[in-house]
Amino acid sequence: MLPEGILEYFELANTTKDSKEINIFLEEKNIVPEEYKDQSLHSKSFLPEIQVQDIPIRGHKVALCIKHRRWEVQSTGEIVTRNWTLVRSGARITTEFVLFLKGIFG
Repeated sequence: MLPEGILEYFELANTTKDSKEINIFLEEKNIVPEEYKDQSLHSKSFLPEIQVQDIPIRGHKVALCIKHRRWEVQSTGEIVTRNWTLVRSGARITTEFVLFLKGIFG
C-alpha cells in the first residue's frame, strides 16, 4: 500500500481512520545519512510534519503525515537532512519514491 522502499527509511508511527479519511503517520528512522557516516551526528528531532494526499483507498481520502528527521554535525553545529537524490543513485529506493519525496521536501 505504501511506496516501495519507504519502510527502509521511515517507521509507521500511527494510523487513524474516520468515515472519510485515512491518515498514515510516518517518521524518518534515525539512520545517519551516508554522506555523513564518518562524522559524529546527533539527532535533533524532526522538521515540521508535512501532509501529502495519496491515492484514495476504498472511497477514503488518504493522507501521508511525514516527519523528516534532521541531525546536528557535532564538530560544526551544522544542521543536516538526508539527501534523497544521493539515496536514489545508490539504488536503495525507487525513482518514484524519490520524486514523491522531492515533491514534499523540495
